[in-house]
Amino acid sequence: MDDTQPSLALLPPVPVYLPFEAGPYRMAMGLLACDPDDQIAIDVLYNTEMALRRDLLVEQRAEVLAALPQAEDACAELLETLTDLLPRRFPAWFAQVGTRLENRLTGEEWALGGTGMAALELAGRLVQEDLCILQMTDGAPVLTAGVLCFPSGWRLLEKLGLPLAEVHAPVPIYPDRLARPVDRLIGTLKAGRVVERVNWTVLDSPVLFRPGGHFRRDRNKNVTAENAGETLFLRVERQTLRQLPRTGAVVFGIRTYVYPLAQIVADPAVAARLASAVRGLPAELSAYKSLRVVVEPLLAFLDAQA
Repeated sequence: MDDTQPSLALLPPVPVYLPFEAGPYRMAMGLLACDPDDQIAIDVLYNTEMALRRDLLVEQRAEVLAALPQAEDACAELLETLTDLLPRRFPAWFAQVGTRLENRLTGEEWALGGTGMAALELAGRLVQEDLCILQMTDGAPVLTAGVLCFPSGWRLLEKLGLPLAEVHAPVPIYPDRLARPVDRLIGTLKAGRVVERVNWTVLDSPVLFRPGGHFRRDRNKNVTAENAGETLFLRVERQTLRQLPRTGAVVFGIRTYVYPLAQIVADPAVAARLASAVRGLPAELSAYKSLRVVVEPLLAFLDAQA
């Protein structure tokens, strides 16, 4: 990076999300309104994560990038939306010069335009968020495209072309409680409105590219109550929904954050809240999250911190 490019020190710190609540688990959409310009977030990890995304788009391309033909125009509109938003929202870091977009954080420059996979890939090379496209088919939202570099236990190609209810079929409680309300929300979401929600789990790895890992059973003996703060991680997804006005497709944005557990529970009240939330999970959801792999040392550590 040359001296004319902005210092990475000027980037904002990584936000900390603590979406867990004490007591028995309640599955709900938990949606909040979001300023459309805040759908995309950039922080001090930008260059590190974008380098990882570039590597994945080369080395794991079939795993992280896919689109059906029907999503061609929606992919183009997604890229148009980003190339309008980024220079306006982050003028120090992005600039549109003629038919090209300058990324001053990475020193890259991109020709604008394109449709389908080319547009989708460029979108995935600009932001830290993963981006999936949902399109209504026979009254149900269907996953028709995605750039998914940081999956939390699922594979894009296995879900491509499925209705959203089937995409989430393995998630305990979701089919009975949330499938219909979520489908209804996506079908009625208006252009210009963005909603967000945040979910969480605790894992024994900070790796962002995680296409598998649900329903693990075997205890990780390397994790103890004494080292859990350094060997366990809170993984959080900030999920957003936004309708693209021209095509009517909905963009499902997923920004993944991974925090060392010790950072999160330095406050005893937070440690107590997380311990209560873990104990309050239904057994089937705890199994889905693979918490049984670490739950004993996790709770011992949290109780000691609290």
